[in-house]
Amino acid sequence: MNELQELYQQVIIDHNHNPRNFHEIEHPTHSAKGHNPLCGDKIDIYLIIKDGVIIEVSFIGSGCAISKASSSLMTEALLGKTVTEAQKLFDLVHNMITNGKTDVEDIGKLAVLSGVHKFPARVKCAILPWHTMKNALERSTQTTITE
Repeated sequence: MNELQELYQQVIIDHNHNPRNFHEIEHPTHSAKGHNPLCGDKIDIYLIIKDGVIIEVSFIGSGCAISKASSSLMTEALLGKTVTEAQKLFDLVHNMITNGKTDVEDIGKLAVLSGVHKFPARVKCAILPWHTMKNALERSTQTTITE
């Protein structure tokens, strides 16, 4: 196993067992629900955005280790970002998870999710929180569904 695979496994396991920002924000300015009916992942994303900056972000839900870890990593990455930066980060992560293409300088610690693209059945698990976050930013009332 190479170093990236080991790191990937360690980070995924850590964020699954000890998810960051795993709670409901009582009065979010933005929120959205997500569901992956193929594997049963369900996630709710909560954001407080003030003056175009994400000042608080959290999630609750249930699902596989990949979905939970991706959600946790996402909340850490979004905190303090502008809405524009969050949308750009969505594009970078989406491209990385679906195609495996990434620039570590632009994506930082999220690069550990790059290995997911090798497992097509897990791509939808990893990308669900990101699509849900995008819907929250757009204030969409539709449940985000990845299938």
